[in-house]
Order: sequence, then C-alpha cells, then structure tokens
Amino acid sequence: MESRSADPGTVRPGGRTARVRAAVLQAAGDALAEGGLSGLDLADVARRADVGRTTVYRRWGTPAALVADLLADMAEQSLPRARTGTLQGDLRTNARLVQRTLADPRQGALFKAVIAAATCNDEAASALRLFYATRVTEWEPCVREAVERGELPEGTDTREVVRAVSAPLYYRLLTTGEALDEAAADRAAAAAISAAQAGAFVTAEAPAKH
Repeated sequence: MESRSADPGTVRPGGRTARVRAAVLQAAGDALAEGGLSGLDLADVARRADVGRTTVYRRWGTPAALVADLLADMAEQSLPRARTGTLQGDLRTNARLVQRTLADPRQGALFKAVIAAATCNDEAASALRLFYATRVTEWEPCVREAVERGELPEGTDTREVVRAVSAPLYYRLLTTGEALDEAAADRAAAAAISAAQAGAFVTAEAPAKH
C-alpha cells in the first residue's frame, strides 16, 4: 500500500487518539442531524465530545473536513455485502440495509444534512461521492457474480445496478416523505433486478451475441 500525507482528520491511529476521534465523530453526527452543516460548529462539537477545542481545530480545521472524516468512518463501519447465492437475495439485503439506515431518525436526518451540504460545499460533495463509491464497490460483486451465473445479460453495468437499488429510497427520503419500510426496499430491489434482466443496464460496449 502506498503511503501518503493524511488530510486533516483522516489519520487512523489507535489508543486514546482513536477514542477521541470516535467521540468527536459521534458528536459531529449528532450536531449534523440536529442542525445541518450550517449548525456544525467545531467548538460545539468539542464540547459535546468532552474534548479540548484545540484538539478538534488542529485535527480537522473546518466543519467540511469533519464531515469528510465522518463519511469516511461511516463507509468503513458499514456492513459488508451479502452473499446469499442469488441476485434477488443479495440486492434485497442491500435495499433493506439502506432502508433501515434512512428510516432511522438520527441517520436519516444525518444523510439529509450531508446531502444538503454537498450541494453547496465542494469538500462535502467530494466526501459524499467517495462514501457512495466505497459502498457501491462493496456491493458491485453481487451483480458481477450474477452475470457470471447467467442471471443477468453479459455487458451489464454492475455499478449502475447497485445504484438503481438505493436511488428510489433516497428519493423517498428527500422528496416524497412516503414511508421507508421493507416493502419499499423490496420493490426497489425488484425493480432494479427486472430492469437489469431486461438489459436496461447493458453498456454500448457489450459484445454482440452470435
């Protein structure tokens, strides 16, 4: 693995420093869920985490850097992909994981705040893209293995299928306010699978069948 200089708040040491980071990220998540990025104040986060303000300012420097580290930690802590042996089982598990996260009062509010922040802050936007890229990469093998088993057409864009599972759930969270229940998750997974089986996600570069 290549080594590189860490950005503010991205060092992953152990011991007391790790405990401080965990406390600060927990406090930052609480503050974001309550007041969004505009209400994220480093001094307030330090108070919530019972950590010295100097420590927080030195390690993270800006609210956006703190959001970036929070998203990185959330990606690392997220559950690994399912291995049910079928595309339907895998993607239903993925959809229900997203559904449970977004339906949680704290986590749903936190994601709303982060997405809103990403619309007006480049650092938050970059962190959000990295978070989703990490999660899509985790689940993409489910679709690739389905192609190999013959459940989906050759040339299927595996990452697009994963994105299609969660997209309707985020739409509900951000726009309609409709219930985010398991039925919604199952429909999202089924719709993505049906579209994929019909070839909706086959790329133009897919080899022709003879």
